[in-house]
Amino acid sequence: MAYIRKRLDSWEVSINKKGFPRRSRTFSTKADAEKWARHIEAEMDRGVFVSRKESENTTLEEALDRYEREVIPSKKGARQESMRMRIWKRSSLAKRSIASIQGKDIAAYRDARLKEVAPNTVRHELAVLSHVFTIAVKEWGMGGLVNPVKQIRAPKMPPGRDRRLKPGELDRILGITESPTLPNLAQFAIETAARQEEIAEMTWEHVNLEKKTAKLKEKQFKHKETIYRTIPLFPLALKILTNLPRRIDGKVWGITPHAISVA
Repeated sequence: MAYIRKRLDSWEVSINKKGFPRRSRTFSTKADAEKWARHIEAEMDRGVFVSRKESENTTLEEALDRYEREVIPSKKGARQESMRMRIWKRSSLAKRSIASIQGKDIAAYRDARLKEVAPNTVRHELAVLSHVFTIAVKEWGMGGLVNPVKQIRAPKMPPGRDRRLKPGELDRILGITESPTLPNLAQFAIETAARQEEIAEMTWEHVNLEKKTAKLKEKQFKHKETIYRTIPLFPLALKILTNLPRRIDGKVWGITPHAISVA
């Protein structure tokens, strides 16, 4: 049986039913407290009740911290994922229990963010949050947890562009940059089709000018060796690397992915 009582500016509901663990939660409105009580009691009556105690006692911020410790280090693009973690930690949802977050909360976040950033940025932010919930259910034992991201529509993407640099356009772009590194780096990226993060992490020990190849860091698994992919160095890329000065730290470019994107 459910007992609901008012405590200052909130409503506390407790459920004591023989054969099940005691359940209790606090809500801002009596209607929400009654709705939750009906839902839990119905599950108990049908014999499908799953304890949500852990997810109810874990805030989104705590789940994000754990995900950042245990999951992100083994993922490609770890830096970008960590940046998205920080964005979610600054949101109004961060202090809420992950069990209390509903689709309508994520939809509100989506709509607010779309006024600030591009749809694809929001899609990436939603994707990483969705994976946090998936890991919480599959690997952290948070049974009964519902992934709210899967309950909403993803932001619509604008029509895609199929565009290549026009003759002379790259020269004009490079002519106005103040970065001494960007001209060579941009030409190298075009020649090899390498990603920003792969280029930024290049080291001379993985460049073989004689064999005309370079190894790019693809993925690093936790407690395992780094995986590399080998790319051919065509004449222009080979010439660029041959003429670069050697840095003391062994880095080829000495620049971060973020610095590349804003150069």
